Amino acid sequence: MARIPYQPTDISQPAAVVDAIRARRGGDLFNLDRMLLHSPPFAAGWNAFLGNVRRELDVSPKLCELAICVVAIINGADYEYTHHLPGFIDAGASDDQVAALPTLGNQDADVSMFDPSERAVIALTREMSVNAAASDATFAAVNEVLPNPQHIVEIVGVIAAYNMVSRFLMTLGVEAE
Repeated sequence: MARIPYQPTDISQPAAVVDAIRARRGGDLFNLDRMLLHSPPFAAGWNAFLGNVRRELDVSPKLCELAICVVAIINGADYEYTHHLPGFIDAGASDDQVAALPTLGNQDADVSMFDPSERAVIALTREMSVNAAASDATFAAVNEVLPNPQHIVEIVGVIAAYNMVSRFLMTLGVEAE
């Protein structure tokens, strides 16, 4: 349950901020947006930042959605998981991978249905979500399967960003639509 009331679904001011969010969302405001709009400057920055994270990165969309789903599982952020599971599926996840997702917060989870880059991202996501940083061994494994520094920076940024998102959602009690 939301800890503070959402802004109304028909909020229109400040127009520049609300219009930008609606444009990114295809016309609708999600509950997350309606919570963010309690602070228009924060909402504007969030929209620009997460818009770029969602649409402008070069790293594999499947790796991004996998990382976001694992963050959501580890943090218990159902809203985040609900919104990103379809993206993981659309990015090419197999039925076995989707079935395995709920177990991936566990260090001993079976990850055999994932390729080496996906396994490295799962390990990186676990460590960054639980410990804030990755070990040298995990980072070396990521570096081996993602030799492009841009892709490493981007996947680390996705994991960090969506840990922020889950903490915001959960602390304020943002509910799925």
